[in-house]
Amino acid sequence: MASKIKKGDKVVVLTGRSKGQTGEVLSVNPSENRALVQGVNMVKRHQRPTQASQGGIVEKEAPIHISNIAMIDPKDNKATRVGFKTISGKKVRVAKRSGEALE
Repeated sequence: MASKIKKGDKVVVLTGRSKGQTGEVLSVNPSENRALVQGVNMVKRHQRPTQASQGGIVEKEAPIHISNIAMIDPKDNKATRVGFKTISGKKVRVAKRSGEALE
């Protein structure tokens, strides 16, 4: 089955402490239904110093469940659901809000 959210998509967070924030999807883990979104769901990690990097408290993104994010409609920059249509023999993701192709 084709995934509704892919790497590089612009998404908005619907629930949780990062609600309302937008960002680009950095990676998707379909087996766990989670996505890594740039600048969203930031957590602090205590890192031990290595030869390559200095130690300390590092802030980085944590994966967020796919059900808590929605695609941004390219027409009006609001959250939309994703559907699929066959356009000239090709399966294409479509924004349910405006009917515009997302590819």
